[in-house]
Amino acid sequence: MIFGVNFFPVVDPAVKNAPSYFDDCLQLTRLAENLEFEHIQAVEHYFTPYGGYFPDPVTFLAAAAAQTERIRLTTGAVIPAFTHPVKLAGKLAMLDNLSHGRLDVGIGRGFLPDEFAAFGVPMDESRDRFIEGIEACRRLWSEQDVVYHGRFHRFGPVTLLPRPIQRPHPPIFVASATSPESCGWAGRGGYHLQVVPSVTSREKLAEMLAAYRREWAAGGGAPDGGRIQIKYTCYLAKDRTRALRHARTMEHNYVDKMAGAVASWASTRSDCYQGYEQFVDKIRAYDFDIALRNNKVLAGTPAAVADQLATIRDWYGDDLTISLQFNPGFTSLTEACQAMELFGTEVAPLFAPASATVS
Repeated sequence: MIFGVNFFPVVDPAVKNAPSYFDDCLQLTRLAENLEFEHIQAVEHYFTPYGGYFPDPVTFLAAAAAQTERIRLTTGAVIPAFTHPVKLAGKLAMLDNLSHGRLDVGIGRGFLPDEFAAFGVPMDESRDRFIEGIEACRRLWSEQDVVYHGRFHRFGPVTLLPRPIQRPHPPIFVASATSPESCGWAGRGGYHLQVVPSVTSREKLAEMLAAYRREWAAGGGAPDGGRIQIKYTCYLAKDRTRALRHARTMEHNYVDKMAGAVASWASTRSDCYQGYEQFVDKIRAYDFDIALRNNKVLAGTPAAVADQLATIRDWYGDDLTISLQFNPGFTSLTEACQAMELFGTEVAPLFAPASATVS
């Protein structure tokens, strides 16, 4: 297992303002590098306390690049439906250069109706815009004099500057929420994968990962397989009661803010998002104790979290990159730093490759 750090700002501006949140994240980024986490990751969302502090994750990751030297910088994910591919490819290539080749590009479809409405983009176009965005960016990064005639964008011939440092292009991750078909498509295309276990069942996630690995192998991908990132919130303390009390508070804050962001699904239907209208009911039925028991959230002492990770490894495989959020909601910087340090010193070493433990 490999471990990274995920930033997802589920934050009410009345509780923590944006400068304070960004300052916390940058300090945690420096700590993550010191503790030898593999990556930091930032999401793209708009308008609401559910992710809205990160309308452009590339801006944050550029600031993080200036304060670090080794840790990888991951978008988790950018949404091509909301950005022209020439603009998207250009700013990501610039970040790859600023970071001296440390960029991983996660790309997603988006799923919040209010965001699509604000950009004037029909949700039924999201899949085609997603596929077109990936194809156009990949060509712009790896080719010169690109001529592109898609359904939504036509341009060229153009040669992107700056060229990305990583050749032929930065690693590309496909973000998938609930669809084995999307995971299979990512595997066939030779893309890496980002998934979130909180929005699907254990059985469905296992099906998604099986489809991805099967199609990766059938498509002739590298023998060591594609990279799979799974995202979890993580609450750690020496005292179990304290960790669980904090986890319960922050997870209910997350659910509350997500409920506001997805409320429009109660009156929205799309053939491209079948079943998403059930989001509202699923959120209302949330139970922290069930989520903890089902390992959808990591919480407790270092030993307890290590046991959860061992179970996750048994369920989904040992080829995983686990992306952990240590500062969800209005978690204090002190509490987040303590949790990250506990994980880095007492949990992560238990999952290091055997060769790395030989002195």
